[in-house]
Amino acid sequence: MDPRTTPDPLGEALHFLRMSGSFYCRSELTAPWGLHLPAEPESMWFHVVNTGRCWLDVDGLEPRQLQPGDFALVPHGEGHRLLSEPGTPAPQVDDLEYDYASDRYAILRYGGGGTPASVVCGTVRFGHPTARGLVALLPRTIVIDGAPASRSPESDWMYSTLRLIAAEGRSLRPGGEAVITRLSDILVIQAIRSWIAGEGVGRTGWLGALQDPRIGEALALVHRDPGRPWSVAVLAREMTMSRSAFAARFTDLVGEPVMQYVTRWRMQVALDWLHHDDVPVAELASRLGYQSEAAFSRAFKRTIGVAPGAVRRSPLDRPSQAAGRAAPDPPHIRPSPHSSTWPSPKSHPAR
Repeated sequence: MDPRTTPDPLGEALHFLRMSGSFYCRSELTAPWGLHLPAEPESMWFHVVNTGRCWLDVDGLEPRQLQPGDFALVPHGEGHRLLSEPGTPAPQVDDLEYDYASDRYAILRYGGGGTPASVVCGTVRFGHPTARGLVALLPRTIVIDGAPASRSPESDWMYSTLRLIAAEGRSLRPGGEAVITRLSDILVIQAIRSWIAGEGVGRTGWLGALQDPRIGEALALVHRDPGRPWSVAVLAREMTMSRSAFAARFTDLVGEPVMQYVTRWRMQVALDWLHHDDVPVAELASRLGYQSEAAFSRAFKRTIGVAPGAVRRSPLDRPSQAAGRAAPDPPHIRPSPHSSTWPSPKSHPAR
């Protein structure tokens, strides 16, 4: 797709929300019960309430009751609790026993034998810099209310999708895991869209810049082709604006000068490639428009805080990275989707 013909740069940013490393758990719970879900940096927790009610408890926020059909996101992977009632003790989820339908889908049966509730929980990770930049701007929690009285026509299909996830989770027919995975991805994206549409902050800063007809298109050009020899003059010409007007509007909306953003974006892309691809540093430099490996390495260390070779030697370590508005820190690379959160299937075989 030619970025110059893309009418919706924000939609293009959402397109990059390709989720990976997902793990899902259907929890069949009876009161009193509590679950402590640990922090998962660079991941997003989500919860779908199928039946019953529960409370979402995040440190520093008011507990939020979740009703049947509600869809809750904890976008920054913070540790939190799901409780049958506020104050209920909540053991760590990795101390509980599960039945495993597959290496990516588990079933938990837990509680004190009282009022039942059924919740589908999961984690997803994002890899692309655009995705991480967008997720960094989200609030600590997003809850899409599934109650019929609160639904708009736009949310009716979300409610239907939630019901389908619930049905698949109850029966887990052949192919059900794939259905739940794909539908959950769609719901995560729709929840983010709903928040952007409903909150004033979605029209300011980097999100606002993406929705600006000219600056949004300029961002899309940089995102899609970071190796092109961009300059303020080239981008201004693409947007049919004067150099000075383009530079001023870009800085005003994005919050940093044009070429500072371009350099930081290139270094985020390079960081992803270093983590995921076996590509020589010299080739990365060439891909991103640098004339020499030395010039690229200097820019990388100045922006990320470590040399490219250090990132490649220590893929599980998180480099100390310069803070930025549009591209947050890179994700951890974990050996399996559930290695740091959920117990290994080998630890608790299906009963």
